Amino acid sequence: MVTLQIALNNLLASRRRTLFLGAALFGVTLLFVLLLALTAGVTDNLIRGATNISSGHVNIGGYYKSTPSDSQTVVLNASQLKAEAKEALPDALRIIDRLRGWGKVISDKGTVQSGLNGIDLADESALLELLALAPAKDYIDNPANAEEVKGSLDALQKPGTIMLFASQAKRLKVDVGDQVTLRTETLKGQSNTAEAVVGAVVRDLGLLSSFASFVPKQTIIELYQFKPDVSGAVQIYLKDIDRSEAAMNELRAHLEKKGYAQLEHDGQPFFIKLLQTVPNEEWTGAKLDVTTWEDESSFLVQIIIGLRAISVFLVMLLAIVIVIGISNTMTIAVRERTREIGTLRAIGMNRGGILALFLLEALLLGLLASGAGGITGGVVAALLDAGGLKVDVDAIRVVLLSNTLHLVPRVFDIVLAVAALTFVSMIAAFFPALRAARITPVTAMQAAE
Repeated sequence: MVTLQIALNNLLASRRRTLFLGAALFGVTLLFVLLLALTAGVTDNLIRGATNISSGHVNIGGYYKSTPSDSQTVVLNASQLKAEAKEALPDALRIIDRLRGWGKVISDKGTVQSGLNGIDLADESALLELLALAPAKDYIDNPANAEEVKGSLDALQKPGTIMLFASQAKRLKVDVGDQVTLRTETLKGQSNTAEAVVGAVVRDLGLLSSFASFVPKQTIIELYQFKPDVSGAVQIYLKDIDRSEAAMNELRAHLEKKGYAQLEHDGQPFFIKLLQTVPNEEWTGAKLDVTTWEDESSFLVQIIIGLRAISVFLVMLLAIVIVIGISNTMTIAVRERTREIGTLRAIGMNRGGILALFLLEALLLGLLASGAGGITGGVVAALLDAGGLKVDVDAIRVVLLSNTLHLVPRVFDIVLAVAALTFVSMIAAFFPALRAARITPVTAMQAAE
């Protein structure tokens, strides 16, 4: 208790020095918490977007090959596979299936390549919660009413409709109610087309929305001439998304027991396998491919890894500055307090006590300053997230996987930042504290004279 009181008095006695170092620690911790909140926000966007736009928590995909060199993303007997998934994973919240296609969306003024997702709106409540209609300014140049919102998320209940993202509508230069042509190629190499009316234009969701559009299931069936009970993938949603990998292994084992032919697990998106892996394998017929949402979104995980690397790099640079600043300041403090150190040694405080005194000062400074920075960073992140700040730069939208700034301040991240910066403060103070502990009473007396 006495050592604590002395440490507090020393910090208060050197107010300017304490405020300077405290402000630096405060700022670094605040920045660290904001970067962690941004990374958590991007991760949250990735999970919400990936598991609604292109994947379930666990997926039963499949490939069909009439010759060794071709492939098509289809699963046969979709209704039976749904039953198998329900039997293998009783904790599944819902099990749906979607049809998959790839082709050109063509308007009078433009063309885009897009993944065509054949869906049944009755099964897609989670998707509808994620999507929001885009205002005219997001996809029309100089609109008469920039904030006007057209169409409806329920548009795909009508046959012959399509739901586009704003970036696609902008490239196609189309509005709700305009007609586009869908052109695809069947497994037999036949080029098929279908007409569709734009029923809704929804807000972009970063990179996730650049290659996906939605149409009724019947449109895909007609384009690819699929037989009944054929689908593109069975998507399974669990109560706990963290159980995805374990659930995938359970489902793979269950399907193997039932005699289904499966591909070896490969943690890549289905379209990479479709274009690169499967055509090079010497087999024909049908095989299933069971994956997790992380497999299907692995190409996006690099964004998160990059953000984390940048965060760590910036914080390390600032931490080095903090270490140098605290170390130099504490070294000066040791010189200034040589007489005080000698007095404490003379009245009985041993070297361990002197070392503990200086480390305690660094601990208190780090804990108080970084604690204030962590709490402030959490509050700022929460306020920025609540503000829903819109991001207008396309390159940043791609990284954030959203058109709004989304920050997720987590208690664990705040505690981590505070603990890390407090530890850095103590490390920076260790060698000056060790030097102080080596000062003898005689040396202190001579220095005082």
